Amino acid sequence: MATTPLCTDPLCSHIRLTLSPMEFGLLTGPRRLFERGATFVGLDFLAHPFWDKYIEYEERQEAQDRIFAIHARIIRIPLHQYARYYERFRNLSHTQPLAEVVPADTLAKFQAEVAAEAAAYGGAPRPELEIERDVRAKIDAMYYEVFTQTQNEVSKRWTYESENKRPYFHVTELEHSQLNNWRKYLDFEESEGDFSRIVSLYERCLVTCAFYDEFWYRYARWMAEQPGKEEEVRNIYIRASTLFVPISRPGIRMQWAYFEESCGRVGVALDIHAAILMKLPDCVEVIVSWANLERRQNGAEAAIQVLKDQIDAPTVDLYTKAALVAEWAMLLWKGKNSTEEARAVFLKNVQWYADSRIFWDKWFQLELEQSPEGKEGETDQTERVKHVFDEFRSRSRLPNPVKRELAQVYMNFLMQRGGKDAMKEFLTVDRQMFGSVQHATPQETEGIQLTLTHRPVSVSTASKSGSGAKENGASLGELDEASKRKAQIRYLNFYEAHPEPNAEAQGAADFN
Repeated sequence: MATTPLCTDPLCSHIRLTLSPMEFGLLTGPRRLFERGATFVGLDFLAHPFWDKYIEYEERQEAQDRIFAIHARIIRIPLHQYARYYERFRNLSHTQPLAEVVPADTLAKFQAEVAAEAAAYGGAPRPELEIERDVRAKIDAMYYEVFTQTQNEVSKRWTYESENKRPYFHVTELEHSQLNNWRKYLDFEESEGDFSRIVSLYERCLVTCAFYDEFWYRYARWMAEQPGKEEEVRNIYIRASTLFVPISRPGIRMQWAYFEESCGRVGVALDIHAAILMKLPDCVEVIVSWANLERRQNGAEAAIQVLKDQIDAPTVDLYTKAALVAEWAMLLWKGKNSTEEARAVFLKNVQWYADSRIFWDKWFQLELEQSPEGKEGETDQTERVKHVFDEFRSRSRLPNPVKRELAQVYMNFLMQRGGKDAMKEFLTVDRQMFGSVQHATPQETEGIQLTLTHRPVSVSTASKSGSGAKENGASLGELDEASKRKAQIRYLNFYEAHPEPNAEAQGAADFN
């Protein structure tokens, strides 16, 4: 247990919020428990019931010196009932020997001041009681300044405390206004710069907001900025991951894995990935993160092996496999600098994963980001991009709004990097993807209302094959609704999915 100065005032440096490790070790029984409680909740704005119990215990022990010492600690803490404790402290201080009320150097200073004041008036030597009375008056003035400072600190926090409508844990959602109040309160306390108070407020916040990931992230990031606090950061991640945040939201666990990797504990980071996949075997983000961990530590081949193993796993569904195949190709391209191998992966697997948006996004990315040299290279790249687009139109059963988005990617390429005849292809694609609806089939007009809300034209043939993709001459049919959702989904790495909080939002705040 660290020793924490109660205040920065040198006159008060002999009083502390917590005991030193040696002093704490000398305590036994209830006092030891009360001191633990003071460490955990003593700074809470509503901690007066705890302090009352502590004082009540010492009163039963008739330990007047400890009762005074506890009040001397409390009067510096911004509490809801701070004034009550100050009045009791002031009364107690009048019954304590002067040497127990202030440090020896402060007492000597006040006594010297009283003697100097008496000498200035040239009076006769004064009685001891009179001198003590004047010294106590100076001590009272000193502690009144402490009271005034505490009062100011209470006033600063009252705005936030008065808005805190639920200071306890509950499984139901909080209002957006409550979350926003906690954010502002944490901003304020961090700006004040008192480590103990900041930790105390974070701990209070997480009692109420334990199911909201953002506050765990924020606490861990703030703690990581403090020097020598690696173990404290680790404990924050452990508490969030093993007690409060459900595994269905694995983002905080992934952050924990990155933290452990940064500390050189690669085995722990791998174990965290494996533990998540035991419950979420289809989680693309976790599998890709695992592969990249292996790439960083052991090279591209180790990463590719992770992806291959997951692609072959029976627990991984078709659309997850499609995303992993696309990542495999990306690793070959960027990790091994082998564009041809990456292209071969797409060409080999297009027959299986043509209904995955991620698959096509990555294939387009591969071809669009090449840097051709000379006219021949530019012509070759144009043919390759066109080949990807033609394959996409003929093979994919993705919903038409998605097809139009990818068509626009191709059209942008033609506009910005196409050759002399690029506008012929541009207008052909424009006519086929965004033209008149009167000749389109029902499948081709799917999603027309969505399109018409964004542009004044109708929908035409989004698929070259007319009635849908075919294999061996037989129609593959349309995707069901569940498959459509999986087919067109895009994934973000968890560290990319941190939307800015909306201060104007109303109603209950979803945990997700």
